[in-house]
Amino acid sequence: MMLKSWDKLPDYMRSEEVKPYYDSLSKKKLSLILKRIFDVLMSMVLFILLSPVIIILSIWIKLDSKGPVFFRQVRITTYGRQFKIFKFRTMVENAEALGSQVTSQNDMRVTRVGEKIRKVRLDELPQLINIFKGEMSFVGTRPEVPRYVKQYVPEMYATLLLPAGVTSEASIEYKDEDKLLSDAANVDEVYVKEVLPGKMVWNLKGIREFSFLKEIKILFKTIKAVF
Repeated sequence: MMLKSWDKLPDYMRSEEVKPYYDSLSKKKLSLILKRIFDVLMSMVLFILLSPVIIILSIWIKLDSKGPVFFRQVRITTYGRQFKIFKFRTMVENAEALGSQVTSQNDMRVTRVGEKIRKVRLDELPQLINIFKGEMSFVGTRPEVPRYVKQYVPEMYATLLLPAGVTSEASIEYKDEDKLLSDAANVDEVYVKEVLPGKMVWNLKGIREFSFLKEIKILFKTIKAVF
């Protein structure tokens, strides 16, 4: 993958807060190319190898509760582009109409199967499709819904210089995010004012220190954190 030229970025991203991050990434062209090659090849290989697991989980989800196997939701990725993320459905049908767009601990909308596969992040497996299509990467800022992206301060838009990711240092540090939100009276408000800024400290650090080798290390750290 290659960065767009500065003058072709969306207006809201061409700011003095974003420029240092852009300049840093523009010097790491080889790492950016390796990142995309790795994403394409590894997503294909894993999808083939894990296809039996994907089929089993699909059947399990379908037998457990009413609704589709996959959960699809509009998220934001590179340069503010919208896409529909693939995840295994872990909540009851029409869960978004029943509560917040983030999940807290003991959320009554989570299904029995959903609770089990969320613990080991297996609900993220279908995102191999998003990675192959170039909408996401294995490592990068977790894609937010549009309503939360609208709450970004100017510097946070630097995270949109790279594709959204399945995992990151922020994901590892906030792997128990649902517990942090469990006692919140207003989950959305607490997420935007407290959790999101904390995660962004890690996400912005990841942009500043971006390298292909560091992303491989983050993948191994993620595997360790899950287990």
